Amino acid sequence: MDKPIRVGVVGLGRAGSGFHKSEMSARQDKFVYHAVCDIIEERTVPFVEKFGCKAYTDYAEMLKDEEIELVDIATRSCDHYKHARMALLAGKDVMLEKPFCMHLSEVNDLIALGSQPGGPHLYIRHNRRFEYGFCKAMEIINSGKLGRVYEVRLARNSYQRRNDWQTINEFGGGQLLNWGPHIVDHSLQFCGGAYTEMYSAIRQVAAAGDCEDHIKIVFTGINGCIVDMEISGGVAIPVPTYRIYGTKGSLVSEGDNFRLKYLDPEVELAPVVANPETPVPGSGFGNSEKLTWVEEVVPAGNNGGDRIWDALYESIRHGVKYPIALSEAAAVTEVLEKAKIGTIFENK
Repeated sequence: MDKPIRVGVVGLGRAGSGFHKSEMSARQDKFVYHAVCDIIEERTVPFVEKFGCKAYTDYAEMLKDEEIELVDIATRSCDHYKHARMALLAGKDVMLEKPFCMHLSEVNDLIALGSQPGGPHLYIRHNRRFEYGFCKAMEIINSGKLGRVYEVRLARNSYQRRNDWQTINEFGGGQLLNWGPHIVDHSLQFCGGAYTEMYSAIRQVAAAGDCEDHIKIVFTGINGCIVDMEISGGVAIPVPTYRIYGTKGSLVSEGDNFRLKYLDPEVELAPVVANPETPVPGSGFGNSEKLTWVEEVVPAGNNGGDRIWDALYESIRHGVKYPIALSEAAAVTEVLEKAKIGTIFENK
């Protein structure tokens, strides 16, 4: 049986002490805490007590530990580039929390360091690619039951007068770098992997600080699909997370379920030909045919993003291709940089 991967975690704030800790703790056959690091020493104590791991307050010192195989980076967004670069240069594989980096130039530098044959590998934690809801939506689209999907609307909305460091630009705050990487990644997948045109607008609505908390980005995908994504901390009445429109039906998310309505594939539709003549008075509008609909509620599941650790393990231990390509994560960063400007772009 393969040995668990020996991990050194840097950054024990909300992500490091929350998501990362609970998700890796549930996979102790695959990952073990070898060391943790935080500039606030008391944050390391619970990890030492629970896992018996080493504790550091100096990141450079932790990187000297030759037994660490993987460095899991969960520090502030503004530190991602520096901390990932240090780990890669130390010969460690890196799992880097989103956002990849604050700037595309930094992303390109890390990709060059983390993709050399025989060298350390760089992995980006776009964990919401593994969300059950996203995976189920893609499955339904690919099934063809909605016909050709021509528009997808994505929303993550709430109302928050947020005031933590993620509202301050200096530290990489703002919703573009918080929720943005997740939903832009989803959007590009719905676009067919890339886009031909993109519109963006950002606003500061309810949060403190100097960053945006309301984002609107609209893509025209290379597959012709319009993808309209919205992230907001200023919406008091949220809209459904998913709304998907196809030529033969639609999907709307309702909690942990998807509600679908689509034309019965067992019923053949008669050809429809446009009639240029003046309608008979009293005949009404449109076509008088009776359509046969199928309506169903499909469980979409809740979360599932933690499965990214299983994919990471398979990649490191067994050489299985990691599902989040570095080029895909770089494309997300490029979109986020453009969105900050707020205009229309043609992607040539």
